[in-house]
Amino acid sequence: MESQIEQQKSAILFVSKGAQTTMVATLRAIFVAGIASVVLSACAINQSKPSATDYSNLSQMDAQSNLAQLAARFEANRRDKYAAINFAAALRSAGQAKQAVSVLEITLSTFKDDPDVDIAYAKALTADGRFEQALNVINNTIRPENPNWNALSVKGAILDQMGQNTQARALYNQAMVLAPNEASLEANLGLSYAMTSELEQAEIHLKRALTKSGATSRIRQNLALVIGLQGRFDEARAIYSAELPPDQVETNMAYIRGLLTQQNRWDSIQEAG
Repeated sequence: MESQIEQQKSAILFVSKGAQTTMVATLRAIFVAGIASVVLSACAINQSKPSATDYSNLSQMDAQSNLAQLAARFEANRRDKYAAINFAAALRSAGQAKQAVSVLEITLSTFKDDPDVDIAYAKALTADGRFEQALNVINNTIRPENPNWNALSVKGAILDQMGQNTQARALYNQAMVLAPNEASLEANLGLSYAMTSELEQAEIHLKRALTKSGATSRIRQNLALVIGLQGRFDEARAIYSAELPPDQVETNMAYIRGLLTQQNRWDSIQEAG
């Protein structure tokens, strides 16, 4: 199983004066991946509500097997919107955002103006970095008189990616009024603070997320990262050790130390300048 941090190394940028820090770039990459972790809540006549599924922490073998099964289900009946939504979620988790977009564009031709499909489509577009298009889709989905908490959360994630963190946090808080026990909302709020290097606030919200319904391994690993970035390596290691094999724990801890070393070097350069 590839570690969460290892999957995102290609997204990391080193700091330059006036640019985003490496730490913030890392957390933005994690936040994009986190969008894939929440399977849509949805209601339909004569169809049960899909359960929340986290595809992000499967081993490579299990992920491939899962993708094959979901692909077969989708191909067997392209009019099954939940098959499409779950297949797209698994694709996003596997880093195949463009294919997830394609799957949902097929589904949109059958399910026009369906909020479940539209929300999934916005998630796929966001994971593919198409933020403006995703924002247009999600804005058309949200009904001010009766907003969907999941749609509000996705819009918040898009705004976070666009650097509009204050507006994003307002949406997460609005969504939590509608779904107060939803772990993903609290986790997204925590990551929003992490993206602006407010690590103590991030830790508070990630810990709260772990007490709520639907808490996943990804949330626990994000908490470990935030704690590690505050220099509390033993705590971070303990959390990682409960989630990952020993070699991946060591990889993650070495990576966190590397991030902090780079940041400290940059701070020293700034002070010397």
